[in-house]
Amino acid sequence: MNDAWQGRPFVDNIQIDGRRSVRSQWLDLSVGHVDVVDVPAEQMRAATQAHLTVITSRPSDLIALVVHNSTLRTPEQRTAVAEIVDRAALWNVIFQKQGEQSASLLPNALSGYSFLFPTQPNLAQATQLVAGQHLSLSVSTDSTDPTMQLVAERLALNLREAGWNAQSKPSTAGADLVLQRIHLESGDARAALHRMLRELGKDADDGGGDPAALYRVERGFLNEHTIIPLLWLPRAYAVNPRVRGLRLTPDGMLSLSDVSLKQDAGAQ
Repeated sequence: MNDAWQGRPFVDNIQIDGRRSVRSQWLDLSVGHVDVVDVPAEQMRAATQAHLTVITSRPSDLIALVVHNSTLRTPEQRTAVAEIVDRAALWNVIFQKQGEQSASLLPNALSGYSFLFPTQPNLAQATQLVAGQHLSLSVSTDSTDPTMQLVAERLALNLREAGWNAQSKPSTAGADLVLQRIHLESGDARAALHRMLRELGKDADDGGGDPAALYRVERGFLNEHTIIPLLWLPRAYAVNPRVRGLRLTPDGMLSLSDVSLKQDAGAQ
């Protein structure tokens, strides 16, 4: 920015307002009180229909189900949970076909191999794996987002369809399965996978980091079914038409380095 055509620019004022509802943010945008507002993935279609100017990243947030308690002690029980979840219902109904269904820790655009992890539920196999086991399970989320809570309720319904006593609960304390949103921190497949595994308490040696090696590492970890990837979602923002040059980085963060504001015609 030091070589700007009129010299180094200085920001007059930045105001960040948090914890406001999406409806309130969009209303503020429509009357010109704000310049950039959040657009949750499940609201992207509504934003388009409302004729908002929306910028979108590639998939950058993983929605995953994490085993937190020892109730699911055996590999068969955890495999059954992975076979029960209905990603298509989440993607189609709740998230309005935004992002992509995924059973992989990395989005396909980054790894190129996520299609090798099947996403379709297999209720018959799941019920066979847990035949005669009447487990009581709780599903929760670490987010106060109503949409994530709705996802938790839908997953509890999937588990009940397999014959388990499953309920969603508002608190993660003591929950057997916790729904989490994990942000993709790197645009490099090897670095992204290693960081994600470290956050989950795992170390990985990929033997060089080529796609085949990364796939083997990820496959080995996911076969434990202690974490069950569900969906990859993009990040999106609606912007005031006077904002110029705003873009998103590959991981969905706002890049402000080239942003300018178009001066109102009546401004002096």
